[in-house]
Amino acid sequence: MSERYPLAALESVPADIREAMLKVQEKSGFVPNVFLKLARRPAEFRAFFAYHDALMLKEGNLTKAEREMIVVATSAANQCLYCVIAHGALLRIFEKKPLIADQIAINHRKADISPRQRTILDFAMRVAFESDTIDDPDFEMLYEHGLNDEDAWDIGAIAAFFALSNRMANLSGMMPNPEFYMLGRVPREKAQAK
Repeated sequence: MSERYPLAALESVPADIREAMLKVQEKSGFVPNVFLKLARRPAEFRAFFAYHDALMLKEGNLTKAEREMIVVATSAANQCLYCVIAHGALLRIFEKKPLIADQIAINHRKADISPRQRTILDFAMRVAFESDTIDDPDFEMLYEHGLNDEDAWDIGAIAAFFALSNRMANLSGMMPNPEFYMLGRVPREKAQAK
């Protein structure tokens, strides 16, 4: 499947996209396959990452870890291997809990997370699979945990954006980079030695 939509060669992509990839490579030690897969369509790459960054890097009431939790929970429900593995690694790093991503991917209601985080994920799953039934009581559950309407928008936007990402990753046969599997599970020095 992955041969139908091959990864782009770093040297063949437009300069601005190559520069973005090199920055990520410098920070993480590798270029995530999502960059190389989407770079085959530069305009879509730019739009995708502009919206990704607007949702995932913004300041707000949701932590970086909570944003990644939404990605992991909804991506697992959408059976997206790439996003569960890649964003699970980020979640483990942000939370400093090596088991958290696995727990959330399997069943967020039994994961070692706070009641606030469980409510966030319950709302995200409603957006992902029952958005037509969302009503005032769903928002009121968020309010009980110090979240507001703007936070609800962020939760919904992340769930919706990653539904697109999940489907494109599955369509294109996108596979996680091997490096993602150990990130956040063991200290970085030990992971690099293996």
